[in-house]
Amino acid sequence: MKRITSPALRPRAIAAVAAMIGLLGLSGCASFSGIGSDKKLAQASDFATQRSLSNPQQQNAGQWPGSDWVRQFGDAQLSALIEEALASSPNLQQAQARIAAAGAMAEARGAPLLPNVSAEASVIRNQFSNTTIYPEPYGGNWFNEKKAGINIGYELDLWNKNHAALAQAISNEKAAEAGEQEARLALTTSIVSAYSQLAAQYALHDILQRTVDQRESLQKITADRVRTGLDTQIERNQSRSSSADARAQLEQSEGQILLTRQQLGALTGKGPDRGLQLAAPQMRNLATPDLPADLPLNLLGRRPDIVAARWQVEAASHGIDVAKARFYPDINLSAMIGFDTLLNNNPFTAASKTIAFGPAISLPIFEGGALRAGLKGEYANYDLAVATYNKTLNDAYADVARQIASINSTERQLPIRREALEAAERAYKLAGERYRIGLVSQLTLLSAETAVLAQRQAMVSLEAARRDQQVALYKALGGGFDDRQAGLALNAPAGGDAPRQP
Repeated sequence: MKRITSPALRPRAIAAVAAMIGLLGLSGCASFSGIGSDKKLAQASDFATQRSLSNPQQQNAGQWPGSDWVRQFGDAQLSALIEEALASSPNLQQAQARIAAAGAMAEARGAPLLPNVSAEASVIRNQFSNTTIYPEPYGGNWFNEKKAGINIGYELDLWNKNHAALAQAISNEKAAEAGEQEARLALTTSIVSAYSQLAAQYALHDILQRTVDQRESLQKITADRVRTGLDTQIERNQSRSSSADARAQLEQSEGQILLTRQQLGALTGKGPDRGLQLAAPQMRNLATPDLPADLPLNLLGRRPDIVAARWQVEAASHGIDVAKARFYPDINLSAMIGFDTLLNNNPFTAASKTIAFGPAISLPIFEGGALRAGLKGEYANYDLAVATYNKTLNDAYADVARQIASINSTERQLPIRREALEAAERAYKLAGERYRIGLVSQLTLLSAETAVLAQRQAMVSLEAARRDQQVALYKALGGGFDDRQAGLALNAPAGGDAPRQP
């Protein structure tokens, strides 16, 4: 770097030097030719979604989820649990710390856009050499040098390097804010999913408890039949075995409930014992929500992960601007006014006044390819950010499509499963009546009971699966997030238009 400082140049000379340096800088522009990117942001129209992101069963266009979508399940304990988790979760605290760090970086990047002013004062005891340039009476003697002054500096951001650095930092801060919204959504849906799982486990526990009661009754009936000679010890042992098996399944169910309660406690950030205080869930089953109109296009501003990825692209674009601006000269203005004396006891006199001002210009002439390498790196960051955004968008469409397909499949299975359960219950009731009067064996009754148990468990599991799929659909639709309401919307047309090509 070649630096020119000229505090005493006349205005015309300063202008001439600045013009010359500017021309040299512009000529240096060619040094980054051949470095660029042809990557562009994907748009909603680039993806084939018309069939997958629509529900042929719905009659009207639906609404986007609201931020209070959890309350639709009608469980006050669940809503309170989520509020508690959002207030104390370490995951959210990490995300909030990242926002604070990004905000501090933005403040630091904005500082060079303003003049900097500093003051200094010093008293230095000097002995000057009498064998160098200092004449008598200075050489060989001691003096007190007293200084005091104010320094003012300002960088002329002619190539918008500092403005681009500030814009990059702000974009990173926006990405961190969107990331915090994504963490909130992930935490909320994780709790709702675990809570839904707990509700299903309690329902299965009730079924198993009924099964245990039924098999204990069967064991008594079998004992009576053995005493009357209608059954043998074989049937009695079969009855005891089936009763013990039901009790073992009940114990296993209680263990699963305990684990899920502990998991919920951990998700709140209060430790596993917090989950042990929960009562049995009272979640109601919901009708699957209708899909919003124009879902593929509007999804871009409704999912925080997409918005975060988009801000990362914006930050990478500004990083390229910063790297390009480094190819041009820097011009800094500086001024100093103060007092400096070796002789007077009082430095604050007109005779001790000192003033200096002028430009300082630095121009990159030879830097071993470091600037080109830096610019290549920024373009690589841009390409990575664009690819990440495009992947995030593709994954988001696939996520919504997967949940829609799963829900539709479950909806078609539910009436069939209800029919199978009703038939199994009728068969079991008939087998019980026939067993009491000795028309069928105990094995037939147990087989009928096993079929009922399997159908009941399948029904509970299917209803829980639909509820989980609905929760996943709410998450896939952004869970009530709106980039405009959150102050995270880009000043660009809707539809994911690519930013200006850097």
